[in-house]
Amino acid sequence: MKVLHFISGGETGGSRKHVITLLSQFPKEQASLAVLQEGALSQEAREAGIDVHLFKQSSRYDLSVLNKLAGFIRENGYDILHTHGPRANLFGVYLKGRTNAKWVTTVHSDPKLDFMKSGLKGTVFTKLSLYALNRMDYYFAVSETFKNNLISMGIPADKIKTVYNGIEFTSQKAEPVSRASLGLNEEDFVLTMVARLHPIKGHELVFEAIKQLDKPDIKLVLVGDGPIRDELIQKAESMAVGNQVRFLGFRQDVDSIYAASDLALLASYSESFPLALLEAANQHVPLVTTDVGGVRELVTEDETGWITPTGDAKALASAFSKAYDAHKNGNLRKMGEKLYHFASSQFSLQQLYKETKETYEKVKIGKK
Repeated sequence: MKVLHFISGGETGGSRKHVITLLSQFPKEQASLAVLQEGALSQEAREAGIDVHLFKQSSRYDLSVLNKLAGFIRENGYDILHTHGPRANLFGVYLKGRTNAKWVTTVHSDPKLDFMKSGLKGTVFTKLSLYALNRMDYYFAVSETFKNNLISMGIPADKIKTVYNGIEFTSQKAEPVSRASLGLNEEDFVLTMVARLHPIKGHELVFEAIKQLDKPDIKLVLVGDGPIRDELIQKAESMAVGNQVRFLGFRQDVDSIYAASDLALLASYSESFPLALLEAANQHVPLVTTDVGGVRELVTEDETGWITPTGDAKALASAFSKAYDAHKNGNLRKMGEKLYHFASSQFSLQQLYKETKETYEKVKIGKK
């Protein structure tokens, strides 16, 4: 069995990490990666020993690569085409009609929200994305919640497999990055949010929550880059919380940043099952997260973290306040230890690989 994973290549968030960690478990001769552009994803994939192939576009709308991709799939005898993200999914419509490969996808976010705040172009791209999504052979859902979301969109339940995200949990925590190098003090209460800078991730809500608390020693570390970086920097300044926020951009030392943090944060309006939270759990850092995707399968309220409604800055502020108090009385660290022990037993990379491989075999022979 041979599998080709296909993704645009410009991703810097959870989908990048998911693809690399999953493919690194497969033998090189069995699974390959196709990208449309070079970037952090392709670089990390090669460093992980993954077989990477570049199909470079002259622009985002250059479709000449489609025939090259179709020929590559046929010539190399790939049994499965596994796409990730709206652009790869849309290209998959063409590739399915010109190859014998079965087409599967992992949906990393709510496709109805991928292009939010993008105007008319976003409306058009959303319709195209949903068109592609309804033409695949099989789907991976990373939580039961997301499986139900796909079913509500008309996808048959027998074409969806729930496979939880997983990471390689370590027995030792990473060496913490120096807080001073991030412009932080040892006495600060540090919240770290690893997410691309996109409206769906809820950064502005976090700014509002921090403003409500009026605690200068609460500092927010933002790891990730994206299209609204300048807008968010201006927003933080206009809300008078700019001195509490650190924009780090894309980083490859996320584990070390988490290890220097007191709390991990997710404020998204939509997610599937965030790898960033598992990475925080691996560093024994408790969580505050909005109620998205499969987070309730990871977080136990008041024991390993706090779950808040989406879009609710007041609820986020309340959760931050509880975490702040737990930090001051010494209980927050205990919550992080409990989270690590639970997550490492339930969300391993080995389990992700095993269930994915078994599903590929079933899809290949057409078994439901």
